[in-house]
Amino acid sequence: MERQIDSGLPGRLAAAPISWGVCEVPGWGRQLAPERVFGEMAQLGITATELGPLGWLPHDSAAAKRILDRHGLQLVGGFVPVVVHEPELDTDYARRAAAHLAAAGGELFVAAAVQTLGWATPVPLTDEQWQRAGDHLDTLAQVAREEGVELVLHPHVDTLVETAQDVTRALEHTRVPWCLDTGHLLIGGTDPVAFATEYGDRIGHVHFKDVDARVAARTDLTLMEAVQHGLFQPLGRGDARIDEVVAALRRSGYNRWLVLEQDLAITGSEPPVGTGPAQDVATSIAFLSTLAPSKEEAVNR
Repeated sequence: MERQIDSGLPGRLAAAPISWGVCEVPGWGRQLAPERVFGEMAQLGITATELGPLGWLPHDSAAAKRILDRHGLQLVGGFVPVVVHEPELDTDYARRAAAHLAAAGGELFVAAAVQTLGWATPVPLTDEQWQRAGDHLDTLAQVAREEGVELVLHPHVDTLVETAQDVTRALEHTRVPWCLDTGHLLIGGTDPVAFATEYGDRIGHVHFKDVDARVAARTDLTLMEAVQHGLFQPLGRGDARIDEVVAALRRSGYNRWLVLEQDLAITGSEPPVGTGPAQDVATSIAFLSTLAPSKEEAVNR
């Protein structure tokens, strides 16, 4: 039976296909079909989602929107890798991605600054390259606005904004809003609670992940292997201190999207409907419901 989520959180709750193991990385695992994923989202009371990897939904924006509409889902936005540190900037690629997101009903262009579009190993940037990256992100943000979506910068493992040092330098050289991703910040060595507290005015989007810090500390695993070893846990079961992040967001007045994005890799057979991914997302939703302010707190806000 469908139900609506009344979480009392400082923002609107959404989900992401990666919580069902749907990812663009080759060899990541079994890719569940959109009808399965969106059907389970709807059953959980979720009414909005991020896009998922390019090609999982039809490239035709109208066709993609029809699938979303069939399940009562609004599109929040989508993850877009961009190369912004090189002298030449491919604005045509960014414009096409932004137009696709907007046409499908999305609001956000979630940009990850990669070394190359093929995800080559990141190389630390010089001061000149960081300055260029900040300027190019401003340009892409303008392109995104022209197409009807807003760009936010996403710190992410295996990108140029991964480690605590990367995050510090990117904050110094960029002016665009950020996506607070609790999991990727923690894995890279940045305290997500401290980030939410200190940079609340720069947060334009939120990805909620919880992380097993013991798995994150292993240096013998790739990101995909770490995910398959349980790197990401249902909210409340890891070390990202999601409750404190929510409190910091509430103090800063944040009221935009909050996306449940618990990266999962399905390496065995397809789990029965309603089990596996759906159960983990339900666990995360139940945890978030415990973070709603009391009636007295809500009245005094």
